[in-house]
Amino acid sequence: MTGEGNLARLYIEKNYNNKCKIYTVKKIFSNKKVIKILNYKYISPLVGIIFCWCKFTAGKKNIYLNYLPLWNSLLFMLLPPKTIFGPITGGANYGYGKQFLIRNYIFPILFKISNIFLNFRKIEIYFSTDLLKKYLLKSIINKSHFNFVLNYVKKRKKETKKIDLLIYFRKHTNKEKFFPYDFVNGLAKKRIVIDVIGDYLNIDGVNNLGYLTNKEVNSRLSRTKYTLISGENFYSIFILECISNNVKILIESKFKNSIKHYRNSFLFINFKKNFDLKKNTIN
Repeated sequence: MTGEGNLARLYIEKNYNNKCKIYTVKKIFSNKKVIKILNYKYISPLVGIIFCWCKFTAGKKNIYLNYLPLWNSLLFMLLPPKTIFGPITGGANYGYGKQFLIRNYIFPILFKISNIFLNFRKIEIYFSTDLLKKYLLKSIINKSHFNFVLNYVKKRKKETKKIDLLIYFRKHTNKEKFFPYDFVNGLAKKRIVIDVIGDYLNIDGVNNLGYLTNKEVNSRLSRTKYTLISGENFYSIFILECISNNVKILIESKFKNSIKHYRNSFLFINFKKNFDLKKNTIN
């Protein structure tokens, strides 16, 4: 399940005690080819809008969950009245190139449009983090709850740690801009035990495990000493699971002032300076 999916389920659990009937594109349609087309993340929200209107006209209450970024103004514009949102996501750090231009210049315009329609809605609003606050109207801030994602942390008992480093890697334009390849490569050459989950990381010496279930991930994290975060999202679901499992998080020193929650779980280093550390220093 994606981070957005886990966050959606947490929202239902915390706010509605799991007493909601959950619909997905797979449940609405039975044809596999149709599902494959409509389940694409930029198309499925439109399906959700139509489905919510069907339920609204039938006198049902709607909660729109899962992929809910602030830049998607159509959702806040077209979903039925009294639709409950949450948690709204977005606000990560961005790299350079095409993604930087879109997110730095086009997204703020879309954020303003979303503000207009959220301002009209008389509902409490939940945001995954507080990174979007700078883009919000004061009237929206006053009726909003921030950092809902922190509810995901549930401290577990400490286990014996046998895995030196576990990394969640995704081949994503924005994420790859920040990923410290040289640092990880330097550790792999020192024969540090490095497990990689998610997409294939093309570095000799790491153990690529592919995509695992949430239960399998937590099982490995309970035996892991360290992970690393490249800076695009400080409190992703994966990082919060690391905090829950007492895993220390390596992060660039330049982000030190940006870490406001669970600071004791973070270790601030310079990836570029330290990728060739001697093994005794690493230990």
